[in-house]
Amino acid sequence: MSERNRKENVLVVNFFGSFSMSYNGKTITDKAKNNENQFNYLMQLLTHFTKEGVNKNTLLNALFFGRDLNNPNHAIHSVMYNAKKRLQSYGLPKVNYFVAKEGKYYWNEEVEIYEDAKEFERILTEAENEEDEDRKIAMLQEAVYIYQGDFLENQIGVVWITKENWRYRKLFVSCVNELAALLEKNGRYEQLENLGLYASRIQPFSDWETLTMQAYIASGYIDDAYELFDKTVELYLHEQGIKPSNKMFELINKLGEQFEHSSGSLQEIQDHMQEDEEARGGYSCSYPVFHGIYQAISRISERSGQMIYLMLCTIVDTKGNALTKGEKLEELSPRLEEAIRTTIRRSDIMNKYNKGQYLVLLMNTTIENCEIIQHRINEKFMINRQRISVRYYVNPIR
Repeated sequence: MSERNRKENVLVVNFFGSFSMSYNGKTITDKAKNNENQFNYLMQLLTHFTKEGVNKNTLLNALFFGRDLNNPNHAIHSVMYNAKKRLQSYGLPKVNYFVAKEGKYYWNEEVEIYEDAKEFERILTEAENEEDEDRKIAMLQEAVYIYQGDFLENQIGVVWITKENWRYRKLFVSCVNELAALLEKNGRYEQLENLGLYASRIQPFSDWETLTMQAYIASGYIDDAYELFDKTVELYLHEQGIKPSNKMFELINKLGEQFEHSSGSLQEIQDHMQEDEEARGGYSCSYPVFHGIYQAISRISERSGQMIYLMLCTIVDTKGNALTKGEKLEELSPRLEEAIRTTIRRSDIMNKYNKGQYLVLLMNTTIENCEIIQHRINEKFMINRQRISVRYYVNPIR
């Protein structure tokens, strides 16, 4: 926390993540409480736009959502009067906090404010002109860790908040990228690892995992890199139904290229790669492995002429819509996985694409046999007059 944030008699206002305010250690508005009320709307606007001020129409729309008011001025002053009483009850100086000037309302500068978003911007501005790399890294790190979440991330429906949210997101992305480049340049891989972990938590599904991957690879943490890759792919596919970026796949390929085993005989290598002979049913693997197998088989089929099909199995409700969440999906997904694995041949390959979808590579077969396989999967999956079913899509991979 900044020194200014620790000073006494300063109104501390936080916008990153959820809105909160405190004064001399007393919480005025808590992040855990509902922020959607007139007091908070008023304070958000006037403490954030301290220099610009807020015009009457903007304030009316924020406080009363465009409702027709018999006396708009009285309505605004009523909210301000109640806000003043509340602020004074928390020990703030007994002054007029809201100043009207030239058609706008301003926060009274007699009461000092520390605002996380403004502090974030101030540090970034200073860092732009800093030539010493160590000091610049320290400044950028301070800015990054001030950013505790996107600007009022739970109130995106408000126009001015949406604009500021995106503006600060862009600043955060630029800050993280610049800091990452400096850390990599100076070989500070532990800090780069922590930066990636932090950014991934603050902005999920934004590809910040690549920073942690870079740190692992540069530090030689092979197992950690592979584990992070698998977790990231599974997380992105299961939670969002998307793949991580191409950069993530490029990093794992780079890792594979630089990984060297100790010397061994062909028989030793083959024994190590051999699958457990007791394994039955189709070969189940993670998406990265499935992706690599698909590409390899596509090339092989070009020469061999074998017909290979890619089948997508999707759990659907009674209306034919894909199930994407819920207790029913949690129950049925493992059952479908088991039905597929025990139906397809040992030479076939399957992958859990997300909670309600499975991919299957059916080797050296015909479209008619694909339909037979679907029928057999249904026989194992559909029980007790179950109305939820599976929809199948099949394409040749050539």
